[in-house]
Amino acid sequence: MKIVIAPDKFKNSLTGLQFCNAVEVGIKTILPNATILKLPLADGGDGTIDVVNHYLNGTIVKIQVNNPFFQPIEASYLYSENSKTAFIEMAEASGVKLLEPYEFDCKKATTLGTGEMILDAINKGATKIILGIGGSATNDCGIGMAVALGYRFLDKNREEIKPIGANLSQITSIDFAGVHPKLKSIQFQVACDVTNPLYGENGAAYVYGAQKGASQIDIEMLDKGLKDFSKIIKKTFGVEAQLVKGAGAAGGMGIASKVFLNGALESGIQLVKHLANFDAHIEDADWIITGEGKLDSQTFLGKTIQGVIASANAKNIRVATFCGAIDLDKNSIKKFGIDYSDAVLKHSKNLDDAMQNGFDYVKIMAAKFANTLS
Repeated sequence: MKIVIAPDKFKNSLTGLQFCNAVEVGIKTILPNATILKLPLADGGDGTIDVVNHYLNGTIVKIQVNNPFFQPIEASYLYSENSKTAFIEMAEASGVKLLEPYEFDCKKATTLGTGEMILDAINKGATKIILGIGGSATNDCGIGMAVALGYRFLDKNREEIKPIGANLSQITSIDFAGVHPKLKSIQFQVACDVTNPLYGENGAAYVYGAQKGASQIDIEMLDKGLKDFSKIIKKTFGVEAQLVKGAGAAGGMGIASKVFLNGALESGIQLVKHLANFDAHIEDADWIITGEGKLDSQTFLGKTIQGVIASANAKNIRVATFCGAIDLDKNSIKKFGIDYSDAVLKHSKNLDDAMQNGFDYVKIMAAKFANTLS
């Protein structure tokens, strides 16, 4: 019997690899001859870098870059010398996680530091860069990132503007003369899990601006900036930004990744599955066991479990989910293509016990599941 273990993390309780190890121990106590394949996954959120490194086997690179407000900070990214691949999370340099809530002010924030990480990876010899664009503090449509790579954004007087969201409406042209000569030869894959257009009521400023410190007046100004800049994008690149799915992700980094990096926007789970060569590895599996902290309606909006079920369904493989908690009824669980489910909270004394002893409970759940197969 071949069983693939392919979870996301249990936030603040278990990493994906710890989950894999717990399930393996539990199953082997009942089915010692089972073939177990461990393929931890992630959907582009926190902890994705650890999962990516499981497959890339890279090293952590630390460099000094600009934070969202042009102050020097140390940021990290992952680089594999063997595959010449870098994994960069924009949140490391341009994320809200770097700021206190009272500091949030996306109209004055820049993605310059993200570009500096990309530049460093290119100079190290990267030929492929995977860019995660979640958790940003910015709304500059990626012009800060582009400046680090040699683009210049000019106003009507041919003066270079400061690369922040508040200045988007001032841009009348883009100068390519200083763009890094290797940029065109790099393959960019961009983890993007939202589908927002660039501007308008569902765009970057109106949907995400307030949580990044923008007032209502700021939001209107930023939205106008994105709309104005979309005309420059159309004139310069021939791309209708508003029609690009996910253009408004991360304050416009979605469209910036496409036009400045020639990047391909993908969902986080799809990107990690490709990296893990997931669909090839699960061939001939009898079961896939997946899981995450909570199984609820949000699970099926581009999360890891949804990605696992999609691959499993295509190959008629049964799916079991072990989660921290389940907030769906049995009919909904079955409807989503899950054949067996269990939750840590069904076994633990309380939430604290579940969080602290997750490994042991997952092991128990795996043994219980294996008993149904034996």
